[in-house]
Amino acid sequence: MKKRILGQGFEVSALGLGCMGMSEFYGPRDDAESLKVLARAMDLGVDFFDTADMYGPYHNEELLGRFLTSSNTRPKIASKFGIVRAPGEYRRGLDNSASYARKSCEASLQRLGVDYIDLYYIHRIDSNRPIEEVMQELSALVTEGKIGHIGLCEVSAETLRRAHAIHPITAVQTEYSLWSRHVEAEILPTCNELGVGFVPYSPLGRGFLTGTFQEGNHFEAGDFRAHLPRFSPDNLSRNLSLVDRIEELAKDKGCTAAQVALAWLFARGPNIVPIPGTKRIRYLEQNIEALDVQLSKADLDRLNKAVATSPVVGERYTEDGMKGLDA
Repeated sequence: MKKRILGQGFEVSALGLGCMGMSEFYGPRDDAESLKVLARAMDLGVDFFDTADMYGPYHNEELLGRFLTSSNTRPKIASKFGIVRAPGEYRRGLDNSASYARKSCEASLQRLGVDYIDLYYIHRIDSNRPIEEVMQELSALVTEGKIGHIGLCEVSAETLRRAHAIHPITAVQTEYSLWSRHVEAEILPTCNELGVGFVPYSPLGRGFLTGTFQEGNHFEAGDFRAHLPRFSPDNLSRNLSLVDRIEELAKDKGCTAAQVALAWLFARGPNIVPIPGTKRIRYLEQNIEALDVQLSKADLDRLNKAVATSPVVGERYTEDGMKGLDA
């Protein structure tokens, strides 16, 4: 497995594994199958697993905790705090207070069954509270050995700079893919300037860029994509033109559309580590094979033209889900 270095010398597998869908948001969960996926990922050299306390809530960290008790090798774990949800509700609040950061960290350590969390993110930023306050507490948790590195999610360049001035930031995690390129304007250049790694979540557009969605698709019960603006029937039909272009290039390259989408991200910079999520071993294996897909300048130009001529329609989240983005 190839390796990449995020900020502060934090080395991880070049491809991580997003674990959120193993617990909720993408239809029914199957813990037994998810545990097999986690084990297979480790066998193939993926050593960077991404979770959060709000996935479930709590179930995802507990699932990883179960896996860790049976694994001979410890992967690097990234978890998050800051989004507050009641079980069974999508509606959320934000809490970035120092006391909540410590409380959440302690609870996550218990659920994961570990002594420290390798990378601990602020999941969403509460713009009503100074970032310096919570950063000072997270810095104390690093000193105490409870977390190894600090990360931020969905932040503005200004917030990243302010946080980095208190304690070095190792990674920023934000949605980034061929159909979500907003980070290229400010946040990616700032990460590169400060030596901060970048971790794209939903690098396959929540599955849309794989080419598996077509007009008239029906979602399983519990799949929150049914409520996302980009997946509404009208928007989905218009967004398919971008997928068609990706599939055309994939056919020419002898690979899948998903592998093209991931290879495009790998080509964006050496400090970029995507974390596609999956609940199935075959998709995990296909995603890893994307590391061997080489895109030429002509290929990249072709994809850029496809994005320019097929603009994406619809917001990334519902109105409630947009809270805390670019904060």
